[in-house]
Amino acid sequence: MRDTLTTDDEGKKVVNANGEQVGRVIEVEHGTGHVEPDPGITDTIRSKLGWGEGDEDSYQIDGSNVETVSDEEVHLSR
Repeated sequence: MRDTLTTDDEGKKVVNANGEQVGRVIEVEHGTGHVEPDPGITDTIRSKLGWGEGDEDSYQIDGSNVETVSDEEVHLSR
């Protein structure tokens, strides 16, 4: 497993440290992933991830946010 994002990760589910799906990677540019949050994501989860109020369509994550990347999911660090 790895902790950096590539274009091969586009379309993968993004899960938090508790294993809950919080979004999907919609694009990766220069190691930074753009995540579209799940429609049902709560403000609490957004806050814990530092994603603010959710005014935007997608949020950015990079190696500092990623614990591991598997074949099917991007696992966020705590």
